Amino acid sequence: MSNDKNNSMNNKPDNRNLSDVFKELQEIRYSETTKTKSKTRTKQKANIHTASISNSENKTKKQVEHTNPTKTSKSVKPKTKVSFIESTNVSFDNKKGIKLSNLLIVLVVLVLVIIAVFPMNVFSVETGDTSKDSEEVVETASIPTNFEINRRALNMQKIISENSSFEKVKEQVSEEREIEYEIQTQQNPTLPRGEQVVLQEGIMGKENVSLVKTYENGEFIEEIILAKETIEEPTPEILDIGTSDFLADLNIHIGDTVYLNKDATLRKEASQDSEEVANIKKYIDVKLLELPNEDWCKVSFDSIEGYLPTDVLTSPAKTPSIIEKNRIQRILINVNIEMELNKSTGLTLKDYQKIFKDLPNDTNGIFEENAEVFYNMDKKYNVNGIFIASIAIHESAWGTSQIADDKNNLFGYGSYDETPYESSFEFTSFADGIETVTKSLVKYYLNPAGTKIYDGETASAWYYNGPTLEGVNQRYASDPDWHTKVYSYMEMLYNRLS
Repeated sequence: MSNDKNNSMNNKPDNRNLSDVFKELQEIRYSETTKTKSKTRTKQKANIHTASISNSENKTKKQVEHTNPTKTSKSVKPKTKVSFIESTNVSFDNKKGIKLSNLLIVLVVLVLVIIAVFPMNVFSVETGDTSKDSEEVVETASIPTNFEINRRALNMQKIISENSSFEKVKEQVSEEREIEYEIQTQQNPTLPRGEQVVLQEGIMGKENVSLVKTYENGEFIEEIILAKETIEEPTPEILDIGTSDFLADLNIHIGDTVYLNKDATLRKEASQDSEEVANIKKYIDVKLLELPNEDWCKVSFDSIEGYLPTDVLTSPAKTPSIIEKNRIQRILINVNIEMELNKSTGLTLKDYQKIFKDLPNDTNGIFEENAEVFYNMDKKYNVNGIFIASIAIHESAWGTSQIADDKNNLFGYGSYDETPYESSFEFTSFADGIETVTKSLVKYYLNPAGTKIYDGETASAWYYNGPTLEGVNQRYASDPDWHTKVYSYMEMLYNRLS
């Protein structure tokens, strides 16, 4: 049973490394040394004990012989010889006793020294009993607690084989390596804060490097550089770092389009005291040209350059609805009594529907119902549809006239001053009348002769005196103030967009 157990332990795979094995060998060696020293001390102790007993017996025997002289004298007849022999024996015994006592003293001193040096490992100090046998003395020797007796067999050949493969190799080489380029930065107040612009791309340099590389079991572990030689110097990268809070807040750059968030005055210089160049309406767009500081910027407004305070500007990033408002405002700033009418308004169908929805004076809802018709005239015939609707409002008194009610004629088209009702045209619908009048204005009043208009036709321009309200007024209506009255309706309708 015991042998099987030992064999199983011997056959168990040994996963210990070399340092663990050496530690176990040291523990075993320490244990064996301790046992050998203990046995040696035990023998010395036994010899001392035996010598002490022998000396005691000899001393007792001498004392007996010395105290019984009569027994000796009886065996010797001459009296004088007895005295001489006794005297001689006493002297010899005294010399021998002195030598033994000196030896005993030396042994006692040696024992005391051993006890002083190894008090706990050799003797039991508590009991003072020095007569224990060698096995009990060995048991009193203590083994340090941090050591463990090795109870497993060691396969030294396997251990040496496993650890003999460790190998360090060093080699000296020369390599061409890249040199990192440095990054140089400079502040730019014309860039949004935190934004970076590369002014010059960085280029890596080259160098020859002599070095010693160290490998352990084929794996690189370290290198020592001996010398470097530059082949090509690196080119630094140059960065512009933005510092403008104004640009960062609006998320814009120089050259972008920005918009006014209030009415403002364009000035010749970056100062409130500078000369006025133009007045710009709210929502109008301008182009950002320069940023001399965070309070003023140079802009271009319809080819007019000047300076505006930065606090009157916004952007789509900050005000998403600004683009739509700008579109409407761009239309409105061009609304004036001298505006050209032979052009589309640029309004959408939704714009027309918004303009004509819930008009207070459109009691019959005629204009709201025909908002899309006016939009179609705008796009189809390249004419200002608001102008066409304003004529209809003015001539029909918002669609309440007898001609409008009876003949679907919102314009009094065909009427003469002497017989307005009788001479006016009658249409099948308001839409029919609106389109007929629009085509007549485009062909005879609004465009110069030869202008391409619709259906492959060209303008005849029989009554053309310019594409403005005043030009149309000269041949279309006898009332000299007709154009101002029509414009008042146009202005009212346009303002419903804002």
